[in-house]
Amino acid sequence: MHTEFLIIGQGISGTFLSWYLQRANRSFMVIDNGDKHSSSRIAAGIINPVTGRRIVKTWMIEELMPIALDRYELLGNELNISAISQKNIIDFFTSPQMLLAFRDRMIEDNSYLSGPADENNYRDSFNYDFSYGEISPCYAVNLPELLPAWRKLLLSNHQLVEEEFIFGELRLSNKITYNNIIAEKIIFCDGIHSGDNIYFKNLPFAFNKGEALIIEAEGLTADKVFKKAVNLVPLKDNLFWVGSSYEWNFNHKDPTEQFKIKTLQQLKSWLNVPFKLIDHLASVRPATIERRPFAGVHPHYPNVAILNGMGTKGCSLAPYFAEQLVNQLLNNIPVIPEANISRFSRILK
Repeated sequence: MHTEFLIIGQGISGTFLSWYLQRANRSFMVIDNGDKHSSSRIAAGIINPVTGRRIVKTWMIEELMPIALDRYELLGNELNISAISQKNIIDFFTSPQMLLAFRDRMIEDNSYLSGPADENNYRDSFNYDFSYGEISPCYAVNLPELLPAWRKLLLSNHQLVEEEFIFGELRLSNKITYNNIIAEKIIFCDGIHSGDNIYFKNLPFAFNKGEALIIEAEGLTADKVFKKAVNLVPLKDNLFWVGSSYEWNFNHKDPTEQFKIKTLQQLKSWLNVPFKLIDHLASVRPATIERRPFAGVHPHYPNVAILNGMGTKGCSLAPYFAEQLVNQLLNNIPVIPEANISRFSRILK
């Protein structure tokens, strides 16, 4: 089997990379084992224009957000699903200091921040002492439908091999050879597995583990994301995603009883409506020390490329940098320097 591109992984990065190549009428094959615990399949799918305790703008958000919104809508229309929806964040302050910090930041720059018209608006559903602010616009990507729908299309087009990628089976010369597949180039979109890849293991990954709960709560509105120590993200059918943790030192990638107990206690003190636990999830994110993605062609192996390291921002970063990488692969237009792996040419040699 001959193809131009072999893509390893069908998370959010591999999905957009293959979609752009499809639109460019280029041939490709995707290898993915369908791991239900991969970071893309566990993620809440939120695009938030501000970040951190200082409530600063997310890196490149002015460029990333409009492209993300447009591309998700295009892809959703092709798949006949609603791929993205606006769900602003209601941020309940946990202390007077956080309230003051939000108000101070709003005075400096209110591009995405606003105060409440009525501080008592959510008291029927939530317990809170120090008011709240709203972050707008924010978007929720429908990952539970988007990734399977694209996967189904790939399967119907015979463009997906559902199996574990075995690195030892890869042969690299003038062509890429993997079992019965011969390709011009290979692109790794395989999350944490790139950390064991001989071509990219020296990149400064900083893997971190996240856990989340799925709860059912009939009394909660599903038109916003709510935040107070944890995020409460509406899914469908009265289900909500609750999380997430950020663990830099962990012994395993499985859910922990400690997270479940702590988060349930937080919910019991925060929610005024009954809820029940449905599921407990965990995954390891392919984050990076610089908090910038890894995209581009290997500086020493021109038929090897990567699109990875999205961390917690994959839903906003993937549409933009997948397109950047496709432009490099097809038109020799380099990925922007901040994300281009050419900046690590020395350690990748």
